[in-house]
Amino acid sequence: MSYTIGLDFGTDSLRALIVDVDSGEEVGMSVAEYEKWKSQKYCNPLNNQFRQHPKDYINAMKKAINQALNSAEDHVRLNVIGIGVDTTGSTPCPVNAAGIPLSMLPEFEENPNAMFHLWKDHTATEEAEEINNANEKSKNDYLQYVGGIYSSEWYWAKILHTCRIDRKVRLASFTWVEHCDWIPFLITGGEDVRQLKRSICAAGHKALWHKDYNGVPVDFLSGLDPVLLNFKYNLLENVFSSEVSAGSLSPFWADQFGLPADVVVAVGAYDAHMGAVGGEIEPGYLSKVIGTSTCDIMVTPKLDKNILVRGICGQVYGSVLPGMLGLEAGQSAFGDVYAWFKKVIKWPLEMIEDQMLRKEIEEAIIPQLTNQSAAISPTINDMVSLDWMNGRRSPDANQFLKGVVSGLNLGIDAPRIFKSLVEATCFGAKSISDRFTDEGIDVKGVIALGGIARKSSYVMQMLSDVLNKPIKVGTSDQTCALGAAMFAATAAGKFTSVKEAMSRMGRGFDKTYFPNVERVDVYNILYQKYCELGQTVEEITK
Repeated sequence: MSYTIGLDFGTDSLRALIVDVDSGEEVGMSVAEYEKWKSQKYCNPLNNQFRQHPKDYINAMKKAINQALNSAEDHVRLNVIGIGVDTTGSTPCPVNAAGIPLSMLPEFEENPNAMFHLWKDHTATEEAEEINNANEKSKNDYLQYVGGIYSSEWYWAKILHTCRIDRKVRLASFTWVEHCDWIPFLITGGEDVRQLKRSICAAGHKALWHKDYNGVPVDFLSGLDPVLLNFKYNLLENVFSSEVSAGSLSPFWADQFGLPADVVVAVGAYDAHMGAVGGEIEPGYLSKVIGTSTCDIMVTPKLDKNILVRGICGQVYGSVLPGMLGLEAGQSAFGDVYAWFKKVIKWPLEMIEDQMLRKEIEEAIIPQLTNQSAAISPTINDMVSLDWMNGRRSPDANQFLKGVVSGLNLGIDAPRIFKSLVEATCFGAKSISDRFTDEGIDVKGVIALGGIARKSSYVMQMLSDVLNKPIKVGTSDQTCALGAAMFAATAAGKFTSVKEAMSRMGRGFDKTYFPNVERVDVYNILYQKYCELGQTVEEITK
């Protein structure tokens, strides 16, 4: 028997999943939180600054892998053949020539600019706007493969911002690497960052890599600001898809995990892209990884005509499945919207000294809101909200936009506000689905993955009603890690293709939601109000 390990580096924690490559059985799993991140020491939410220390990733990885292996039968550890890695993104970090994050060096250890810039860090909104303005003035459209709009969440905006505000970090950095690229480099014993294998997923969707440019558009990027003139653009010329081996575990890391040194480590990728594979994506289905935010993925065979979908997060051949075009979109807040409302409501609980009582009440807030909201039948006169509490990712990214709760009166209570917020997140999902359809990519159904998809039938049923499409929910609780394990099995030579790994290791679906026909028309009208409200907010924001 053979096993692979999928590592899923999420926003708050790491999940390590051990999978039997012959049956897809999940034989071990562990979750490890990021200890430094828990204190939010390197974050400033009011300024949209979210940074993570690489030591969090290292310590969580040691803990999660060993706990997962200890939870499995004894023979599993000796029969692991591969490790796959997915992470959030774009989450880049400045490194030296040896590929060591600057924050691992004594002089930068407490400097947030020398750490990994988490995907939802929006400190570079002005730089993203500059990139968009420069592209508008250019003879060539360098943003055509990323939906036409560059985001502050992405690679170049974050690099440009940091290089401007922190001269020491700029001068000390040899290059910048994505989280999903750094972990495989680290555990294979990389010592020269020029040998690091960069992911086509990260490079194509966030760093403007495309074969038409033989890498990235150097003249365009270097012309943005003199601080980017000497960036080592040649390091982004060669990129790889995740069925490719990044190398084998180094002796040091093999010892740390108690694994054989010949364990193959696959090239990394972003979480939602590997999650789509773990969720058995196929052409015609929109894969939605639904958690704090969403990431929406579609795949399509090579198109007869050149379709460029406006306002999404890129389209890259091989970023999801080798040989297919991978298309990415997403919402910058989904579950985070509900968490925000819970935080607002629970504010008075801070005055309760009895911590057990306080925790009991806090844990009941979302379930009670859900039960009360589910009992309210929607009408065309209901209040309408916008889900842009963390800006808008797609379609048409704009981090300057803000969320809105409209239609309040003295008869509105907390469950009705919560219902409106859930509807807003579903309307945001519909705007993505509609954009794919409008641009010629047929969406016949949805595959829902992630915590909310598994746990909230209320949200899933509403999403089906709003989209007017069936939604299949993946059986696995850990589809991102499962997808990483599938890529690991392919990289290790167990399968000849990722599709073969999907067919052997896939867990299928355990529930399907169908639209409630009585609510489809009501939600169509409310959706139009959502769109009109959005247009108004955009006009005010200009």
